Amino acid sequence: MKFLIDEDLPESLLDTFQNFGYEAVHVRGVELRGKKDKEIASYAQKEGLVIVTGDYDFSDVRNYPPSSFAGIVVIQLPRDATASFIRKQFNWLLNEIKDIQRITQKLVILEPGRIRIRNG
Repeated sequence: MKFLIDEDLPESLLDTFQNFGYEAVHVRGVELRGKKDKEIASYAQKEGLVIVTGDYDFSDVRNYPPSSFAGIVVIQLPRDATASFIRKQFNWLLNEIKDIQRITQKLVILEPGRIRIRNG
């Protein structure tokens, strides 16, 4: 499984995914910085990447049906979230979901202390 990390999340999150053995790219690394959500979504679909974002627009299943994507992970962040806090949340997610295939074509909402998985 491969991941596309949106620009609202730190590039250091790449290391978190790679430490778990997953491939990940950041939108900055594939020249999508500043692009519209639809362009990011299209790229993720074309490349078979799970979108990882803090942008709640991606949680709208009418516009971004999870079954049309490798998966979508949206993290709910407090305003004062640091890069360290974000990495810890994703470490927790990746530890909790032992079989990462469980999120294939699903919408995952990651909140501090809670993971919600919605079918597409």
